[in-house]
Amino acid sequence: MATVMQGGGVPPHAKTLLGHPRGLFMLFFVEMWERFSFYGMRAILVLYLTKHFLLGDEPAYAIYGAYTSLVYVTPIVGGYIADKLLGARRAVMAGGVFITLGHLVLALVEGPRGVQGATLSGFYMGLALIIVGTGFLKGNISALVGKLYARDDIRRDGAFSIFYMGINTGAFVGPILIGILGETVGWGWGFGAAGIGMALGLVTYLFLQHELHGAGESPVPHTLAARSAIGLSNEWLIYLGAFVAVFGAWQLVDAQGLVAILLVVASVVTVGYILYTAVLKLPREERDRVFAALFLAALSPLFWALFEQTGSSLTIYTDQQVERSILGISIPASVFQSVNPFFIITLAPVFGWLWVTLAKKGREPSAAVKFGIGLILVGLGFFALILGAPAAGLTPAIFVILLYMLHSMAELCFSPIGLSSMTRLSVPSMTGLMMGTWFLATAAGNFLAGIIAQATGGEGAGPAQVLAVYGRIGWFAMGVGVVVLVLAPFVTKLMHLDTLGQPDHALAGQDVLGEPAAAGTNTRDEQKPGL
Repeated sequence: MATVMQGGGVPPHAKTLLGHPRGLFMLFFVEMWERFSFYGMRAILVLYLTKHFLLGDEPAYAIYGAYTSLVYVTPIVGGYIADKLLGARRAVMAGGVFITLGHLVLALVEGPRGVQGATLSGFYMGLALIIVGTGFLKGNISALVGKLYARDDIRRDGAFSIFYMGINTGAFVGPILIGILGETVGWGWGFGAAGIGMALGLVTYLFLQHELHGAGESPVPHTLAARSAIGLSNEWLIYLGAFVAVFGAWQLVDAQGLVAILLVVASVVTVGYILYTAVLKLPREERDRVFAALFLAALSPLFWALFEQTGSSLTIYTDQQVERSILGISIPASVFQSVNPFFIITLAPVFGWLWVTLAKKGREPSAAVKFGIGLILVGLGFFALILGAPAAGLTPAIFVILLYMLHSMAELCFSPIGLSSMTRLSVPSMTGLMMGTWFLATAAGNFLAGIIAQATGGEGAGPAQVLAVYGRIGWFAMGVGVVVLVLAPFVTKLMHLDTLGQPDHALAGQDVLGEPAAAGTNTRDEQKPGL
C-alpha cells in the first residue's frame, strides 16, 4: 500500500542518493535512453528525407515540423489518461513499448535511394508509433519527477536540472552514434541503434520502478482492471485505442496542414478547460498559480520556434555552409547536434548549484525572470552566427558552436524551470494535464519552427537569406524577453510562493470535474508517495 505523506514526496525512510530520492536517478536513466533514441533519430531525420528519399528542403522541413509538433501534442491525451485511469507508472511503460516499435519499423523500411511510395508510407508509420508512444511517456515521466518532492521542497528545481542532465546525456550521445551510423554506414543502422536505446530504457524502468515508492499508481485500480463490453480490461482497451491512434498520427504526418488545425483546436479546448476549472472551482491563490503557469506556457512557442531550428534549417545550413573538416576528417552535420546537449551536461550542475545557492539566500530569480533571460539568450545565439559568417565562403564551425552554447544557456533558464513550474503551480489532480499543456505549447513552437525553416528559402537559397531570417527572429525574441522581465514581478505575485507549501485547497477530495474522488485516491500532491 502507498504511504500517505503530508506535503507530498517520498517517505522519510526512503533511501537517497546525493540528497535526492533514488527514484530520480532511475527516471534519469530511463529518460536518458529515450532521449538518446529521440534526438539521435531527429539528427538524421531531415538529412534522411533529403538525401535518401530525395525530397526538397521545404517539404522535408514541413514533415519535420509536423512530426516534432505531434510528439508534443500527444502528451496532453497521455497525461489526462494517466491522471484519470492509467496512472503515470503504467503510461511510461506503455510509451516505451510504442517508441521501441517505432524505431524498429524505421530501421526495417529503408528501401532503395529515391524510391518513395510504400517505403515512405512505412516511414510515416514508424514516426506515428513514436508519436503515440511519446504521448504516453513524455509528460508522465516528468510528472513522476515532480511527485517525488513536496511542492515547497527547495530541491525541486535542482532535481529537474539533474533530470535534464539525463535528457541531455542521451541527447549528446544519440546524434554522435546514430548520426555517424546513419550518414556513413546506413540509415537503417542509425534507426536500429535508436530502437536499441529505447529498449535499454524499458529494461531499466521495469527492474527499478520500485524506487518510485508508489508514485504514479492508477488513481482507480478497480476501474482499470474491470472488464469492458468487448471482454478486455479497461487497461487493455486503452492500449488498443492507442494502436488505433497510430493510424491517425500516420495520416497527420503526411498531411501537415491538418496538424495546424489540430494545434488550434487542442489549444482552445485545453486552455479553455483549465481556465474554466481555475475560475469556477479553485480558490484565489490556486487560481492565480494556474494563471501564472499559463503565462509561462504561453512563452514556450516562441522559444521553441527559434530553438528548434537545430534539427531543420540549422542542420541543412551546417551541412552546406559550414567548414566541418577537422584534421582532414569531415564531421557529419548530424553530429553537430550533440554540441547543445554537451553544453547542457557541463552547465546544468552550475545552474543547479546557482539556483539552490541563491534560493538559500532568498535571492533566486523567479521563473518569469529566468524565462525572460532565456528568450534574450536564444536571440543572441543567432547573432553569434550572423556576425561570424563571412561574406563569401564557408562559416567557421566555431560560430555554430557559439550559437549552441548561448542556446544551451537559454534552455537551462527555460525548459527545466518550465517543467518544474508546471508541476509546482498546478492543482495536483491536474498535474498531468498541466504538463500536457506545457508540451502543447512546445508543439506549437515546433510547428512554427517548421514554418520559419521554410522561410529561410529552401533549395537554392543562399546563406544571406537564411541569416536574414535568423536576424529578424533574433531581434523579436530579445524584445519579448525584455517585456517579460518588466512583467516578472507581477507574475511572481500570482504564484503566492509564501503559501505554496500549504496542503489543503478547494479541490481536496474532489477531482477537477467537481465530483468526489474515487475510493482509495486523493487529489493532493502529498498522496501516493510510497509503498
